Amino acid sequence: MKTKPLAILSGMRTPFCKASSALADVHAVDLGVAAVKAALEKANVEVNGVDEVVMGNVSGPADSANIARVIALKAGIPHDRIAHTVNRNCASGMESILSAWQILSEGRAKTVVAGGTESMSSIPLLVRPELAKLLMELGRSKSMLSKFRTVAKFRPRHFKPVVGVMLGLTDPYSGLNMGQTAEVLAREFAISREDQDLYALESHAKAAAARERCFLSGEIVPLNGVEKDNGPRDGQSIAALKKLRPIFELDGTVTAGNSCPLTDGAAAVVLASADTVDVQSGKPLGYVTSYTIAGCDPSRMGLGPVYATAKLLKQTGLSLHNFDLFEINEAFAAQVLACLTAFESDTFATKELGLTRALGSVPRDRLNAHGGAIALGHPVGTTGTRMVITLLRALKEKGLHRGLATLCVGGGQGVAMVVETEA
Repeated sequence: MKTKPLAILSGMRTPFCKASSALADVHAVDLGVAAVKAALEKANVEVNGVDEVVMGNVSGPADSANIARVIALKAGIPHDRIAHTVNRNCASGMESILSAWQILSEGRAKTVVAGGTESMSSIPLLVRPELAKLLMELGRSKSMLSKFRTVAKFRPRHFKPVVGVMLGLTDPYSGLNMGQTAEVLAREFAISREDQDLYALESHAKAAAARERCFLSGEIVPLNGVEKDNGPRDGQSIAALKKLRPIFELDGTVTAGNSCPLTDGAAAVVLASADTVDVQSGKPLGYVTSYTIAGCDPSRMGLGPVYATAKLLKQTGLSLHNFDLFEINEAFAAQVLACLTAFESDTFATKELGLTRALGSVPRDRLNAHGGAIALGHPVGTTGTRMVITLLRALKEKGLHRGLATLCVGGGQGVAMVVETEA
């Protein structure tokens, strides 16, 4: 079935700030509220005009189950309008858009707000299962003697916390954390430390330049006195990057400098079916015209964009040279460089994709034109929405038409999405 294009009326986001920095004390709900309110104001849509809200979120706060509902209500959207939360790991911000598209396509709603929110600063330290059992036993103890007997079972090892964020970034199937999967690709595709650091340097340079000329300010709503992303480094140098030690493997090449940082931030878009958009309200920011989702080996999860893009090109009949700009999420420099190599590899195409020749090339001067997650940050539930907003704004600014937004997904998936502006 041919789905009608999805109109993106507007898109806004909060500043992206490194975890434990400027937005560390802002709850994920409040991040989301700021983005939703800003997107509605940008679209000139009243809260009464919203039928549903869909938000992506990965590290769900314990005090805000179904965080989309909490965000919707706190943003002033009437309580009779429904909301739900989606989680496709790193692609949650895209998944919310796709869920909204399905809702609009079936006629359940006319206007939907979608997006993502993530406070990675707030991911908690967890207690060990042994300690949890002892605490439960202590709580059930009735007499003072039984309490003393339970307390006597406590050992220092029980109090060593489990770092929730590291647990969440480790794939339970492959047993590898996300950084280790990047090391897998660095070895497989012979990507050097120098190449990764040079790529990271380029990401910071692009993002710093975009921030300096206030391009990114056009999609950011100030929050708590913060007006700009704090990840891009104006003075980043290759010398500084070279000094960093590998963080996932002792003899590895993946460092904090050539990886995306843990980040806090939210983003939101206002959506409607293209054939229902009121032309009197102004032109939409752009449209989503097609998408695909693909699965891959979790230990090589960073290649998800290649599998998803191959599926997308087959579905649409497009080729890579039909796209004016590209956004590939920069989880790790090694991961993006592996994807770029795989796109151009005849061997990979025949062995992995069932094709007779390579997919083609992604020109570096058209990739992540304003920097990517290595510099801007990657609040996991949010990034997919941010990529769509930034890509459409970049296309509009340059007078271009079609873009490809794609990202890898922890657990071994990839999502690819075609976005277009009006000719």
